[in-house]
Amino acid sequence: MRLKALTMLWGAFIALVTLAPAAYAENGPKDWEMGFQPAVSPIAEQIHGFHHILLIIISVITAFVMLLLLTVIVRFNARANPVPSKTSHNTLIEVLWTVIPVMILVGIAIPSFKLIYAADRTANPELTIKAIGHQWYWSYEYPDNGNFTFDALMTADKDLKPGQPRLLETDNHLVIPVNTKVRILITASDVIHSFAVPAFGLKLDGEPGRINETWTEVTQEGTYYGQCSELCGTNHAFMPITVDVVSKEKYLEWVAEAQKKFAQADAPAIDVAAAAPAPAAN
Repeated sequence: MRLKALTMLWGAFIALVTLAPAAYAENGPKDWEMGFQPAVSPIAEQIHGFHHILLIIISVITAFVMLLLLTVIVRFNARANPVPSKTSHNTLIEVLWTVIPVMILVGIAIPSFKLIYAADRTANPELTIKAIGHQWYWSYEYPDNGNFTFDALMTADKDLKPGQPRLLETDNHLVIPVNTKVRILITASDVIHSFAVPAFGLKLDGEPGRINETWTEVTQEGTYYGQCSELCGTNHAFMPITVDVVSKEKYLEWVAEAQKKFAQADAPAIDVAAAAPAPAAN
């Protein structure tokens, strides 16, 4: 009865962990949140699906091992089993405990490799943006829209407006159009940084002297937040990422304003409409 009760208790715990819905705020983290932020890109959706598969696998393995331990404790203690078995070898069990883990690992590796390949880069991106990590802020370049550049520094607590999250808001936002394949080039000017936006399923290191590439295609408009996710020095915790995802029409309006706001003396003039992201192919 004791073993049965423990087994039922463990099963209830596993069900609670695997099936309980995550609590999250719209487009961003929430205090005491468990689970991922809502996925708003194809890669993030695949990451969430892969996570659910892994959670089921690891829960089953943990429950199985716990059941074996409880069985050993109850059935093979000195009082219940005063004459221990002298068995020292079992070919079938040794084959099983080698083959089954290998099969599980292969089963995990196949979707894992597919996901890594899908997240690496995209064919025919409609827009390219370059993110550069500095100690301790990000700067962004728009080579397809006149090659203007701007810095994004964390907003101080005293300057925060109602609804803006502390340590995540920046003075200038990265802006991208919705439903557009955006290639993101990531590098750094000093030490290794990491560009991470959880809702997009993005996390990639920026290394000095090297350009790494990733991509995203956000399917919902809104403001999303991320942070540098590589220990990069004293103010590592204070270089957030704020991304505004807007309609393509609003994006063109923002580009026109940004070209004036962040104009460089040697930057050539560009036709905004001509530089608009091309519509995605069906």
